[in-house]
Amino acid sequence: MLKYGLAITSALLLAAPSLAAPVDLSGWVAEGYPGQHNWVLQSGNNAVLQTYNGYPTVFYSSGNAQGKALSGSISVQSNGDDDYIGFLLGFTPGGLQSSSTDYLLIDWKKADQGGYYGCVPPAGLAISHVSAGLGEDAGAWCHNPDNGVTELQRAATLGDTGWQSFEEYVFTLEFTSTNVKVFVNDNLEIDLDGTFSNGAFGFYNYSQANVLYAGIQEDELPPVTGGVPEPASWALMIAGFGLVGAAVRRRSRRALA
Repeated sequence: MLKYGLAITSALLLAAPSLAAPVDLSGWVAEGYPGQHNWVLQSGNNAVLQTYNGYPTVFYSSGNAQGKALSGSISVQSNGDDDYIGFLLGFTPGGLQSSSTDYLLIDWKKADQGGYYGCVPPAGLAISHVSAGLGEDAGAWCHNPDNGVTELQRAATLGDTGWQSFEEYVFTLEFTSTNVKVFVNDNLEIDLDGTFSNGAFGFYNYSQANVLYAGIQEDELPPVTGGVPEPASWALMIAGFGLVGAAVRRRSRRALA
């Protein structure tokens, strides 16, 4: 019976999603404009603080991130400013200043603000496509498509609501080639379908100092399509049930002999 039990356990474990694991941020890379960013790795290598109020900057993971979920917390550790915090998905090295890019920007502004680049960026959380990098211009500031940043969707409940200083927000980002989900405090805020390029997760700041990303975890997303397990997962589950049935039948025949 032991060999059947091991086979059943293996089949069911293969069909199940993995458990989230803490992320060591010491291998992540900072990218920004000269003198315009300062990403400070915190003790334990599981948190990072961006201290500089400057041009767009990113702190990103190595490798590709599709098929994964990134979770943790984000908080602004100071008062007196109201600009952008957030994330990048599908980012590739050099993508901050390149004139030809293909990644997603998820940014969250604290308050409406005018007076720059001829536009007024609204408070709230949104997701945009970045096709020409992120600079000190109307693209990053107002999601202006003429500058290579095209807004795709605003958040369900936080689309016109800004973040608050010293408040910790728990986030989860799920990233696949055809869908992005963004949860804030367990609420699904963004659920965007499309065709997305692979690349890295990144933390993002623009004109906002003292932003802390902490308790970062990464998880493999389960292989599901439309809420139904993929054929490989079904096959493993059915194989496990078959082994259970075979073991029960053998025990029954021995009991009757």
